[in-house]
Amino acid sequence: MPPPVTRPGGRFRRFALIALLLLVAGGVYGFLHLGLWMAPEDSLQKADAIFVLAGTLAERPLEAADLYAAGYAPRILVTRDLVDPATLVAAERGAPFPQTAELNRTMLLTLGVPAGALIVPDRIHDNTAQEAETFREMVEKYHWRRVIVVSSRYHLRRVTVALRRELRGLDVQLIRRGSRYDPSVPSRWWTKRRDIRWILSELPKLAAYAVGLGG
Repeated sequence: MPPPVTRPGGRFRRFALIALLLLVAGGVYGFLHLGLWMAPEDSLQKADAIFVLAGTLAERPLEAADLYAAGYAPRILVTRDLVDPATLVAAERGAPFPQTAELNRTMLLTLGVPAGALIVPDRIHDNTAQEAETFREMVEKYHWRRVIVVSSRYHLRRVTVALRRELRGLDVQLIRRGSRYDPSVPSRWWTKRRDIRWILSELPKLAAYAVGLGG
């Protein structure tokens, strides 16, 4: 009997099916691991300073206080974010409200961090890229060579892009640390509404930073 004839169309369909299955598998893998990818962390080591990015009232400075108490670094850098315009109106009416950076500083002092260990620059920051600029200034001023960077877990990927871009030419090791007080669950990010909102908010910002548009 003559050997069976393999039709070119059938071979193409098999290749197409395999490619589709691989694409679906890659998509599922990427979906399941997106949270972990957005929250990269490094093994803790002793460092010259702890850099606390602005943006939360207690979550990030609490982590910095714990790291300081554990002896991981002798200095803590806290940045200032934009002032809420409504607080200025409240102050004009006799109801002053302390800004986030001052509340962070007060919390750290109350938790046992001495005033001499705190660095709180006067500059107001509108975004992570501006915080990265201040960070570079502090690195050059104090000659830091290793810094623990503390932020919320899903913010860490964008922080990495912003800091590494700003620190080009400097020999500085970044140790990324997500606050243990951040309730996010990167391994199951799709199961919590808060995590989903965080991811959906961060992805376009990360894309802008990755192409050099973050500012």
